[in-house]
Amino acid sequence: VHVVESGGGLVQAGESLRLSCAVSGRIFSYYTMGWFRQFPGKEREFVAVIRWSDSRTYYADSMKGRFTVSRDNAKNTVYLQMNSLKPEDTAVYYCAADRNGLIATTPKEYDYWGQGTQVTVSS
Repeated sequence: VHVVESGGGLVQAGESLRLSCAVSGRIFSYYTMGWFRQFPGKEREFVAVIRWSDSRTYYADSMKGRFTVSRDNAKNTVYLQMNSLKPEDTAVYYCAADRNGLIATTPKEYDYWGQGTQVTVSS
């Protein structure tokens, strides 16, 4: 399974950005896809997760209402729509796949990771 994130960039506070996560390889419908972010010198922080089979989602409390995760099965792609971005959202954002199909919120539960995409929000 290969995971590739894209869509990061530099935006101003209050603007929106949509990240994409393209997944290739042998993927099963029960997989879940998670989004994490990492600040310099910090561990990866859970953002959101979605399950391929039923689109069940779960968000970190601080992301609710601003971030939306979705998936396009035909394109094997997961998205993270980020609205009303703040400077404190500046981080490297990662996408990951969990073979067990759990609504997982910790990095250790995920099996495949992308290389990350940088999101920078200026004030």
